[in-house]
Amino acid sequence: MTQASTDTQALHKEIRACEICAEHLELGPRPILQFSAKSRICIIGQAPGTKVHASGIAWDDDSGDRLRDWLGIDKTAFYDADRIALVPMGFCYPGKASGGDKPPRKECAPAWHDRVLSCLPDNRITLLVGSYAQAAYLPDTKRLSLTERVRRHADFGPVIPLPHPAWRVRMWMAKQPWFEAEVLPSLRSAVAKALSD
Repeated sequence: MTQASTDTQALHKEIRACEICAEHLELGPRPILQFSAKSRICIIGQAPGTKVHASGIAWDDDSGDRLRDWLGIDKTAFYDADRIALVPMGFCYPGKASGGDKPPRKECAPAWHDRVLSCLPDNRITLLVGSYAQAAYLPDTKRLSLTERVRRHADFGPVIPLPHPAWRVRMWMAKQPWFEAEVLPSLRSAVAKALSD
């Protein structure tokens, strides 16, 4: 076993034991993520929902099915940590709010993201799925709407902003035909290249 593998295993164990915001989590802590020192694609999303909290498997819901379709990959590739890192802004289900789930807990990303991302290869691509990830990792674009960031995806190099693939995105996509016509082919090409290198 390499030192990098040992380090990532130790970090996984430390994260799985995390309770820094336990008092605020109505279902209790259950950090859900995946990564390895070989992950060439890093997907930074929002936070687990109730279904993902129950299964313990990231993106194990309709949103995940839609995201995998956007990427042009199957579950086998998606859940291979040596290929894809799944690093939400909040590792645990944050609880219910009116109209949906609460935002990711603010303690999580500052506590863990730098350490996780430092384990990943430098030549990775990063997908920022939804407004929380984009606010954190593209702070200079806060004046842009999510739609504008996604439309200008080519401006951000190896970082690709995407809408959250929840069911509501179908209405957004119907108003933005360029997303399927322009962004998805470019996204699938970048993902295929990263996975084949």
